[in-house]
Amino acid sequence: MRHLPAFRSRRFPGPRHLYALLALPLIAGGLLLSDPDPAEATGATAPSAVVDYLHQITGNHIISGQHNKEPASQPGAYTAKAHDITGKWPGLWGGDFLFGASDVADRQSEIDQATIEWSHGSLVNLTWHVCPPTRGSSCGWDPGTGVEDHLSDQQWSELVTDGTTLNTAWKHRLDEVVPYFQQLKDAGVPVLFRPLHEMNQGWAWWGGRPGADGSRRLYQITHDYLRNTKGLDNIIWVWNVKDIAGGASHVADYYPGDAYADVVSLDAWEQNYPSTEWYQAIQNIAHGKPTALAEVGKIPSPADLDAQPNWVWFMVWSEYLTDTAYNTPDAVRATYNAPRVLSQGEFGIPGAGTAASAK
Repeated sequence: MRHLPAFRSRRFPGPRHLYALLALPLIAGGLLLSDPDPAEATGATAPSAVVDYLHQITGNHIISGQHNKEPASQPGAYTAKAHDITGKWPGLWGGDFLFGASDVADRQSEIDQATIEWSHGSLVNLTWHVCPPTRGSSCGWDPGTGVEDHLSDQQWSELVTDGTTLNTAWKHRLDEVVPYFQQLKDAGVPVLFRPLHEMNQGWAWWGGRPGADGSRRLYQITHDYLRNTKGLDNIIWVWNVKDIAGGASHVADYYPGDAYADVVSLDAWEQNYPSTEWYQAIQNIAHGKPTALAEVGKIPSPADLDAQPNWVWFMVWSEYLTDTAYNTPDAVRATYNAPRVLSQGEFGIPGAGTAASAK
C-alpha cells in the first residue's frame, strides 16, 4: 500500500470534543473547552490543495466521515460517538446550517466546531436544510411549514429570474450565512459545501425540477452569488443527488456543469450502498472530478469500498451511526480499521503547514 502524508495529530487527556457532548455541564453557548495549539494546528490551505488531494486518493483510499445535525449547540456529538466506537476521529466532519429557530440562532457553534475539526486534521463539510425564500430565516420542516414546502411554477420562474422579488429574497437568504463562510475563509479553512442537496428528488422545495431553468439553475445562481459577488473562494462546491428508485438515467438533467462542481456526490439510501448503475452514472457525470458518498445510513463495508474504489469520502448520517438496524459497533470498527480508510491523523493536505509522515 502506498503511504500517504499524515497530519501531526494533537492528542491530550480526554476527548477534544468534550464540549459537544450532551452530558457535560461546561457547555454554554457553543463555548470551546480547548483551542488548538498553533504549533500543531492545520494551517491556512487553498481549496485547490484539498481537491488535488482528493484526486490523489481516488482509487486507493477513502476518508471516513460523520455528519452532525440537530441541535446546532451540539455540533460534534455524533463525531464523538464515532470516536467512542472506533477509537478514531473521523477524517471528515459534517455540519448543517439548519432551519429551526434555535439552531439558526446557534450557527456560530457549528463554525467554531468546523474550525476545531480543521485544526485537528479533518476535512470540513457543510450542508444546509434551508428555508424557502417565501418564508423567514427560520421555519419548520413539513409541507406548509418550511423545508418540505412546494413552490408553484410561477414562484420558481420568479426565483430563477435575476432581479425579481423572490430572486432577491434568495440572495438575502444566502447573505445570512456569508459571515460564517467569511470567518472560515479568514481562518484559512476550505469548506466542502453541499447546497441544495438531493436536488433530483422533490421532497424539499428546491428539488425535483430537471432542465436548464430547474434545480440546477438555482445551484448556479447560488454558486455565482457566493463565489463571485461575495468573494467566498474558500468554498469547494459539492454537487449532490440521491440514488432514487427508477434508475440513474435522469441525473444528467440536474448537473449544473463542470464549472460549477468541484466534487460530484451521491446520497446512498435506496439500497444502503449504490448499485453499479448509480456508481457508474456518477463517475460518468464527474468527468474525472472526485466523487463522494455524501450521505449513507449504513456504513459501507470494506468489501463495498473495494468494489467501488473511486469514492473519496463517505459520511454517515448522524443518528444512523448508532441505529442497530443499520450499523453495529463491529461493522463500524471494521470499516474504520480497513486499510483503504483514512481517519483523522492518517492523512494530510499538501500545503497545510504540517509535516508529512508515513501512515
